[in-house]
Amino acid sequence: MMPALTTSYAVTVRPGPPLVGLVTVDGSKNAALPLLAAAAATDRMVQLSNVPHSADVDAMLALIQQIGHPMARPTDDPHSVTLMPVTGHQPVPDLPGAARIRASYYLMPALLAASGTARLPWPGGCRIGDRGMEQHFKAYEAFGDKVEVDDHGYQVTVAEHDPDEVLLDLPFRSRGTSVVAVLRAVVGGHRLVLGNPNHSPEFTGMLAALRQAGWRADLDTDRLVVEPFRPATMGPVSWQVPGDKIEAGTLACAITATGGTGRIEGVHGEDVAPVVELLNWAGIPALATPDALVLPGGGQLSGQPLRAVASLAPGGLDADFEPPLLALALGLPGTHLFADSINPGRHSNLLPELARLGATIKELSSTQCRLTGPQRLTGSQVNATDIRTGSALLVAALTARGATTVTGLDQLRRGHADLPGKLRTLGADITEVTR
Repeated sequence: MMPALTTSYAVTVRPGPPLVGLVTVDGSKNAALPLLAAAAATDRMVQLSNVPHSADVDAMLALIQQIGHPMARPTDDPHSVTLMPVTGHQPVPDLPGAARIRASYYLMPALLAASGTARLPWPGGCRIGDRGMEQHFKAYEAFGDKVEVDDHGYQVTVAEHDPDEVLLDLPFRSRGTSVVAVLRAVVGGHRLVLGNPNHSPEFTGMLAALRQAGWRADLDTDRLVVEPFRPATMGPVSWQVPGDKIEAGTLACAITATGGTGRIEGVHGEDVAPVVELLNWAGIPALATPDALVLPGGGQLSGQPLRAVASLAPGGLDADFEPPLLALALGLPGTHLFADSINPGRHSNLLPELARLGATIKELSSTQCRLTGPQRLTGSQVNATDIRTGSALLVAALTARGATTVTGLDQLRRGHADLPGKLRTLGADITEVTR
C-alpha cells in the first residue's frame, strides 16, 4: 500500500545560499489522471508505473475502485498500480468524492460503459475561474448521448443507436474535451474524427497508451482520427506516467531565482522546452536533455523582457508554468508580460499573495499583468489558494528578506507529493508545520 499522506498546513521558508544539487521529479499528476481514466475505459489489465502519490491522484484511484475495478499495488513499489477490468455487471454507485477533483469528469466514459447512464457531481479542484463543461457536453451530444444538468451535477445517457463514426470540431484545443471525446469513442467502439485536438504531452501520452491497448490514433496538427483495432493478443499492457514537467519547471525557477545550479532528472526534455527557451532568453543557461533539465550556472542576465503567455497551441507554454515563472521574473531585470486566459481566475489568487511579500505587479486585465524587476521582497504570511499559487509562493519566498510562512499546503499537495522536500534536497531552508 502507498504510505499515508500527511497533511501539512504551513511551511516556513527562510532565505539561504543558492540551491545546488540533483533532484528527481515525481510522476506527473496531469498525465496520471487521464491515463488512469483510460485504464478504466479499456477492457484490459493495465500495469501503471511511476504513479505520483499526490492527493488528486489518490482520489482518482479511490473513485476507480468504487466503480468496481479491482486494483493491486505491489508492496515493494508504492508508485505502481495494476488495474483489472470490471467483471460482470456493476451498478454505478454514487460518487460524492468526485466533487473533490477537477479530473473526475474523465471517468464518465468508463461509467457509461458499465451502465449506459451515469451521474457525477460538478467537479472541484482549484478555484481559478470559470472552466465550464459546455464543450464536454457537446462532445457527448456528438455521439448522440443525452446530457442533463442541475444544481448538483450532470447526467449522461448513451444514445439508443450509436453512430459508427463521430465528427467533432473543437472551438479551441481543450485537453479535457479531447480526453473525454477519445475515451467516449473507446468505450463505444466508435471511429472518431476530432478537429482542432489538444497536443499537450499529457494528451498525446494517453494516445500512445491507447495504441498499446489496441487502438489506432493518427494525430496531425489539426485532426485526430481514432478507431478500434483488435490486436492478436489481449494480455496486460504496461504504461508509465511521465515525469512531472511542471514540477521540473518549478524547481528550475527556484534554482535560478537563488542563483544556483542543478540537474533535474526524470522529465522528458522536450516537455520543458518552452521553459528552457524563456530561461535562455533571460540569460540563464539551461539545457533540456532527453531525460533531464540541466542548469549549469554562469551566464549573464540579459535584461530582455520575458513574455510568458499561456497557450493551447502545439508547443505553446503550458498555463501551469506561468506562476513560477512570474515569481522568478520578480528578480530579473526588465519589464515582463504574463498572461493566462486559460485559467481566468488564477491571477486573482496569485497576485494579491505576491503583493504581501512586497511585489509590485500591474494588472492589465483579469488575465494579463506586467512587472518590472528586479524587486526586493520581504517575508510575510501568504496562502496557497491553489496548487500553482502555492508553488510560485515557494519560489518567491526563497529570495525574500526574512522568513515567509506559506499556509494552505494541503492545496499544494493535491498536485505535488512533496515539493518542499525536493527543495530541501537542493539546500532550501524550509520547515514544515504539521498538525
